[in-house]
Parts: sequence; structure tokens; C-alpha cells
Amino acid sequence: MKLVDLQVKEFMSVLGSNEPAPGGGSASALAAAMGVSLVKMVGELTIGKKRYVENEALIQKILEESARLQEELLAAIDKDTEAFNEVSAVFSMPKETEEDKTVRREAMQKALQGAAISPYEMMVISVAALRVTKQAVGKSNVNAASDLGVAALNLKSGLQGAWLNVLINLSSIQDQSFVEKYRGAGEALLVESTALADSIYDEVLTLI
Repeated sequence: MKLVDLQVKEFMSVLGSNEPAPGGGSASALAAAMGVSLVKMVGELTIGKKRYVENEALIQKILEESARLQEELLAAIDKDTEAFNEVSAVFSMPKETEEDKTVRREAMQKALQGAAISPYEMMVISVAALRVTKQAVGKSNVNAASDLGVAALNLKSGLQGAWLNVLINLSSIQDQSFVEKYRGAGEALLVESTALADSIYDEVLTLI
């Protein structure tokens, strides 16, 4: 069964157990998914209301984008655990001969790259979700403005958590061109997302 199909208590139970996965990566995806879900909720609470009729087209776009990003972040919950499981599977590979060891090392490097790419992709989605959140601030139901602030906090948390998972996998990858590519791209996303999330939060404070 997929993690996203578990009930909340079931998910928290396995997350808090001695199972190595799901871990911080899946938890980060969940946090980000909750964030963009709040953006979608605010859109649903705004669409069709006379007070916000001039923003109808924008809100419809926000609803469509947040729904798409919600699905992608929900999928990321399981993708991250699957990537970790690929790394774990390498440990059971034979290592009796030099050929075994070579095959094992190559498999590990490939699995580690996958485990770094998964949370990086989560960062990309989360930044996109923060951009959508920014569009909704001041243009949507003012009674739900605080929910956009919470959305920004959740997305920021999820993205920063994903970055930690990128870094821990990059630290064991030998391909320096790969490491430099994802470290540089990840740092750029981190800078943008931090500024964006903080600006959303500060703007929400002026509305409530």
C-alpha cells in the first residue's frame, strides 16, 4: 500500500517507528502538500463570490495550478521513500568478488543520485507552489488570509527539509559534476523560496 493511502494515524505510526523509511524526505513532501492544499482551499473559498469577481480568472488559474501541484507533492511522498529503498536494496547485493564490489559500487552511486534527485524535484514543485501562493495574497478571500500564511510556512518547511535530503545524498556521490549541478541549482531554489515564503508571511500579517 502506498503511504498516501494510509490514514493519518497509520502514517504517523510508521513515521515514528524504527523503520528507516518513510523519513524526513516523505515528511517534507507531506508538509509541502499540506501547504499547497491550503492554497487550493483559499481558492475554493474565493471562487464565485461577488466581492472577488474581478479576480475570478486569477483565482481559477490558482485553483488549477494548486490542484496540479497538490497531486505532484502527494506523489513525492511515496517517490522519496521508493528512492531511499533503492539505496537500501544495494546493501543486500553480493560483494564476494571484485566484480561484485564494482557492480555494487556502481549500483550504489546510481541509487544515491536517484535519492538526491527526488527531493530536488520536490524543491522545484514547492517553489512553484510558493509562487502560486504569492499570487493569491491580497486577491483572495480575506477571511482566509491566515491560511495563506500557514501555506507559506508549510511550503518553506517542506522545501528546506527536501534540501537537507538533497545534501545528505550529495555528500556520498562521487560524480563531482552531478554534485555541483544539484548543489548549485538547489541553493538557488533555497534562496528564492526563503525570500518568497517570508514575503508572503509578512504580507499576510498586514491583512489580519
